[in-house]
Amino acid sequence: MGVELIKDDDKQILTAFIFGEIDHHTASSIRTEIDMRIEKEKPKELELDFAKVSFMDSSGIGLVMGRYKLMSEKGGVVRVLNPPPPIKRVMTIAGLNRLVKITEKANRNPENSDPKGMTENENKQST
Repeated sequence: MGVELIKDDDKQILTAFIFGEIDHHTASSIRTEIDMRIEKEKPKELELDFAKVSFMDSSGIGLVMGRYKLMSEKGGVVRVLNPPPPIKRVMTIAGLNRLVKITEKANRNPENSDPKGMTENENKQST
């Protein structure tokens, strides 16, 4: 389990690439990392990319709903990207599609980033 966070400063978008399993053991640390970056970066939009999530229980629904509430309080929006079909089905049954847009398209690629969540270009600019 884990999350890799990448900020697009031009568009004020924070993308969280979530991977592995999301359950009550892992959701807390993912939540904490995302929330800390939201507070620090103050994005207008949060993208939660589920492409590499292999399992999700109700804790994943809570993860999305909590980030929706946080971003709404700050005047921002949340989008869910690339959920595998079984996870998308759970999200739809839970009604998340009424709160957030669920789409199949990603903004950025986590393979171009370092472990700190910065792209190679962002890393060069910060040094």
